[in-house]
Amino acid sequence: MYDLVIRNGKIVDGTGKEAFEGDVAVEGGKIVAVGSNLGPGKEEIDAKGKLVTPGWVDMHTHFDGQVTWDPYLTPSSWHGVTTAVMGNCGVGFAPCRKEDRDWLIDVMEGVEDIPGSALSEGIQWDWETFPEYMDALDRREHAIDFAVQVPHSAIRGWVMGLDRSEQEDATPEEIEEMRKLVEEGLEAGALGFSTSRTSLHQTSRGVLVAGTHAKKDELFGIAKALKNTGKGVFECASEHLEVPEEFLWMRDMAEDIQRPVVFNLSQIDQSPNLWRQLLELLDDAANKDIPVYGQCAGRAIGIVMTWQGTAHPFASYSSWLEIMHEPWEERKKILMDPAFKEKLFAEEPLELWEFANFVTRSFHKMFPMRDGRSYEPDTTESIAAMAERTGEDPREIAWNMLMENDGNGTIYFPLFNYSDNSLEPLFTMHGHHRTRMGLSDGGAHCGAICDAGMPTFMLTHWTRDRVRGEKFPLEYIIHRQTQQTAEFYGIRDRGVLAPGYLADINVIDYDNLALGNVKIVYDLPAGGRRLLQRATGYEYTIKSGKVILKDGEPTGTLPGKLIRGEQDAPQ
Repeated sequence: MYDLVIRNGKIVDGTGKEAFEGDVAVEGGKIVAVGSNLGPGKEEIDAKGKLVTPGWVDMHTHFDGQVTWDPYLTPSSWHGVTTAVMGNCGVGFAPCRKEDRDWLIDVMEGVEDIPGSALSEGIQWDWETFPEYMDALDRREHAIDFAVQVPHSAIRGWVMGLDRSEQEDATPEEIEEMRKLVEEGLEAGALGFSTSRTSLHQTSRGVLVAGTHAKKDELFGIAKALKNTGKGVFECASEHLEVPEEFLWMRDMAEDIQRPVVFNLSQIDQSPNLWRQLLELLDDAANKDIPVYGQCAGRAIGIVMTWQGTAHPFASYSSWLEIMHEPWEERKKILMDPAFKEKLFAEEPLELWEFANFVTRSFHKMFPMRDGRSYEPDTTESIAAMAERTGEDPREIAWNMLMENDGNGTIYFPLFNYSDNSLEPLFTMHGHHRTRMGLSDGGAHCGAICDAGMPTFMLTHWTRDRVRGEKFPLEYIIHRQTQQTAEFYGIRDRGVLAPGYLADINVIDYDNLALGNVKIVYDLPAGGRRLLQRATGYEYTIKSGKVILKDGEPTGTLPGKLIRGEQDAPQ
């Protein structure tokens, strides 16, 4: 008798093969049979009319601190994720001396918009070195599996000291020490090394994250750790406009170390066709069998504007700045006062930095956001277009949107991947053989971006709901975020529904799968805020043969583990 049998489901096995109806049998945490009329199970799930898939493998998250206090790694597990890779973009919490903890918290707060107070109160520090960090995580129980990468900012601070790490070039001796630290992390089981080179990534003090301007000799010196061990992915958050130039060293590095090198690939308004050039460069690298890849998001990387969030059209008005730190209920009372609105509208916005001015004043990129289907809006739906049709002040329209739902209204601002006012560029990117699905940023951007639901969006939008362009086959999108992402990070024991693979499984009511509204909640340690979006339609999420969520609610079972190193596929 099997431990578990899932019967009569529509099986999409993760390999890209056509769906078929059948059963999946599980024993000892692994799949032992897939077929028809399998024998009985101690536990059985009737999946008639439901979709049965591998659990999602999300290769770009930032749970590096949250993993110490949240066994479910929410919100990712709510969206069918059973394996999460964290430590991206060069930021993380190890290695770290006791006296440097606040510095790394400052880095994470600034780069990933995670409240520093939540990290200060929530992180359960019991490590200094990277292997000690992994051991500390290994001792804790979790619902899903997770993997770590060695972050550039942390090793730079450890080797060079905090001030020098942010401002100076590394010496050859320091580069060698960093290589040894990364090698140590890879040998302990880290799945890669990550760095950031974008000016968007600044600490909460407004300083570029350590390593942003690291010279090639440092990057190549560190990459020797991957070459020497034959392990790991080199992940880079690049400055978007400079990616074509930086692609040259990434290609040379990938050719030298013969390990995957991956960069963030997005369409940007400053150069809307640059992504096409990058796909051509990826094709050229592929023709030469050089393992360099682009990582693209499932949808526009979008800012969610709300009164309780980080960004909205009134964020640079003096009257707002005077009340922005008041408790929400007090702020809401002030916002409801017509006299306050009149006073604010009489003001001119203050000059901020270029990016902030662009975000708070570009009404042509602001759209109503009322449900989980708001991610590919037409230009006629923008606040600017509404204002042109009605003759209203666009600020009035924005104000009314934010005041909806008792002051909890939201506005959607597609920042990247929407220069063409559609998701067509992403359709092309996702169809390219040298891109991988990522950038959901689970656990990060708590006050501005809420994209951890991307795995759900991939199914709802790209295979079922899209009306403004072509869709993808269901089998392809499931392959995209199961076998393909798992294999990219060398964890080949999951992502496929076949005998010998880990029994990481989603049972989904596909017809009714839906993203919920985005909301602000205050459930982080120290009452920290975060934007959250849940989903309906995940009937069962199963990790290593154990049901961890049923109808979106946790069961209390915690079979998840830290992944140590690459994992072989079953023979």
